[in-house]
Amino acid sequence: MADMRNKLVSKMTWIQVLIVVGFCFLAAFLFNHNDALYSQPIFQVDQVTTGKTSKMTDEFQNVDHYHQQTLYGKITNGKYAGHKLVISNSYSDSHAMDHHYLKGQKLFITLHTSPKLHATVKDLKRDAPIAFLFALAISLLFVILKWKGVTVIASIVINTILFWIAIMIDHNNDGAAVILIFSILAVIFCFVTLLLVMGWRKKMLITLSAVLVATAATILITLLVFNVTHEKGVYYESMQYVTQLPKPLFIAEVLIGVLGAVMDEATDIIASLATLKAEKPELSHMQVFNSGRQIGKAIMGPLINVLFFIFMAETLPMTLLYLKNGNTWQYSFSMNMSLGMTSSLISGIGIVLTVILSSLFAGLWIKGDEH
Repeated sequence: MADMRNKLVSKMTWIQVLIVVGFCFLAAFLFNHNDALYSQPIFQVDQVTTGKTSKMTDEFQNVDHYHQQTLYGKITNGKYAGHKLVISNSYSDSHAMDHHYLKGQKLFITLHTSPKLHATVKDLKRDAPIAFLFALAISLLFVILKWKGVTVIASIVINTILFWIAIMIDHNNDGAAVILIFSILAVIFCFVTLLLVMGWRKKMLITLSAVLVATAATILITLLVFNVTHEKGVYYESMQYVTQLPKPLFIAEVLIGVLGAVMDEATDIIASLATLKAEKPELSHMQVFNSGRQIGKAIMGPLINVLFFIFMAETLPMTLLYLKNGNTWQYSFSMNMSLGMTSSLISGIGIVLTVILSSLFAGLWIKGDEH
């Protein structure tokens, strides 16, 4: 009987794997053949020939090589669908501002009709691999979480819509109330996510309270420190392409970032304490509080490090570019990594506060029958 059960589990696992793989490749196939849905001309590369290579050296002795390539193919959509074109392209070994295109790829192009039909490449068409990864994420959610994955996906979709609405409201108000808008958004984010994932239960309300109080306290501490230090060492000018006041925008950015980390941590701590209290109803408030602190100590370090890597990783390419162009480490750090470091420190404060508040609220409000 046990052997039959193991065979059934193994069979179901292989069936799930095949379904996931099939769904991912189907999504990639459909998006790879959706050219007719685009209004922008798309060019399919059928053949590539490589031309001469030239060496370039700048004043800092940085060496790069530039290569010429000729792309042969045809337009796959629009008025000129089926027309064959020959497009010239150049790319460098560093690929800093260009691409090396390969046979079989599809490119977005700009068409020119004078003196004759020709084109220049704008960018690579990337929707097929993105669709593959998106399908993989959805499939794994269903395989691992079963139908609870539906609530996770629903929360992501709803939060994405809410985020887009908040951006539109901020845009229409020219950034005049960005902190207020995203503060309200943070409350709605938190409520919707916890309601869908945890349901309308006492445990959900305790988690909601801990998250909102911890996030608000973190932002208030941040504003207080900024006011006392006069924001020395915080270089808002490193925020690129900002068309409104950078400080409120940075606070709003930190607010959403802290909320995500705090919500993850509070959910883990309170869910664990609720289970512990259900199994051992005789535990006192202080024992539950101390248990929450122990859980928090276990997850606090890895969570802070993960956020640090996330905030700092995106600044690494530009920092290396600054260093390669003769800038000092101090200047490169200030202009690229200072805001990432500040965000990491603020998030760390929020994570520490969440351990205390989650443990405190759980100790006060969770009863022995709370599952």
